[in-house]
Amino acid sequence: MKNIKEVSTSELLEMLDHKDTMILDIRSIDAYNGWKLNGEKRGGHIKGAKSMPMQWTLLENWEDILKAKSILPDQTLVLYGHSLSDIQMMGSLLVQSGYPKVLIYPRFCEEWTTNPDLPMEKLGRYQHLVPAEWVKNIVDGVTPEEFPGKNTVICHAHYRNREAYLTGHIPGAIDINTLSLESPETWNRRSPEELKKTLESHGITTDSTVVLYGKYLMPDNDDEFPGKAAGHIGAIRCAMIMMYAGVKDVRVLNGGFQSWEDAHYEVHTEDVPKTPVKDFGATIPASPELIVDLPKAKEMLKAKDAELVSVRSWPEFIGEVSGYNYIKKKGRIPGAIFGNCGTDAYHMENYRNHDHTTREYHEIAEQWQQVGITPDKHLAFYCGTGWRGSEAFLNAWLMGWPNVSVFDGGWFEWSNDPNNPYETGEPK
Repeated sequence: MKNIKEVSTSELLEMLDHKDTMILDIRSIDAYNGWKLNGEKRGGHIKGAKSMPMQWTLLENWEDILKAKSILPDQTLVLYGHSLSDIQMMGSLLVQSGYPKVLIYPRFCEEWTTNPDLPMEKLGRYQHLVPAEWVKNIVDGVTPEEFPGKNTVICHAHYRNREAYLTGHIPGAIDINTLSLESPETWNRRSPEELKKTLESHGITTDSTVVLYGKYLMPDNDDEFPGKAAGHIGAIRCAMIMMYAGVKDVRVLNGGFQSWEDAHYEVHTEDVPKTPVKDFGATIPASPELIVDLPKAKEMLKAKDAELVSVRSWPEFIGEVSGYNYIKKKGRIPGAIFGNCGTDAYHMENYRNHDHTTREYHEIAEQWQQVGITPDKHLAFYCGTGWRGSEAFLNAWLMGWPNVSVFDGGWFEWSNDPNNPYETGEPK
């Protein structure tokens, strides 16, 4: 192992604004976002640092990830994390991979986080994007950080696929079908009366802490119901609708069931019975501003301080494909901004890391900034039927952006009305 030079706190502070220096946080993305997972005095990351978790070096394509994150061999890289041995090992791997200018900073927890004058950043609402360890503590009856200790319901979300739940789920989790919260006739959220009935039957009140996750099962567009395999996008859709309904404390497991398995935690297969409650406890919707419908979407297209954001793939956006086996019309809403989900209707690569955790939020914000998606506007995210739009919405909401919504009808509702204009081809 090469002897890699250490830098002091004062030296690192001077390097923060150097254009040819990149600081890499090798802790988990959850620690980067704000969770204090190993005795940090302050949660979050050094201002300007990029997330490059040590565990990603176990992936076959980890060197490709470096390139994708614009981590380049001619830069000076400064590594920090929880463990000196991990930092040194990461440094050696980088040197072996052709990154000659590597330094390490081993005093992050004891010096940087304990000094409030040293700059740090964190995801605005990181508490609502939870690590597997946090969920494990709740399952074990331990009260973790940022937990109110109220009635907690862990939900394994799925679409037409209870088998995905019954073949393995988090201990104590109940299943919830996305169809109980959205209607297959319109793919919009269900009526307030239907939402109330669903939430009460699942033991959820306005004051519950609800933890949602899904299981990724390699979606296949040739399947009759590809969404059966895209469980975690469906879970985020459920989270969004619950927030709209009025559940005050909705959490999403970062990375879904994959994160639970990656942590090698126990998996159960029994069908956990639901414990209904008598009353949800609030008038639904308690947060109606989180969803916009067609008339409001049309108003936003004309407004200077609002944008409709199409969270679809490029082939969908330019009208090469509709994206769904049940949507015939191909094209886009004129005036919508391209929000680029990834490859197709059941994948969110541009919003996810390779381990399915949510992408570094600075990268998402920078990608949006380039096309005019900014926090000073009212933003309504949409896709074909609401799932991908909900995930993009959640990212903006987690960042603390003040005026974000989901256009619930999306391309499905827009394209079903022959009077609504649409475009194909590359935008001018």
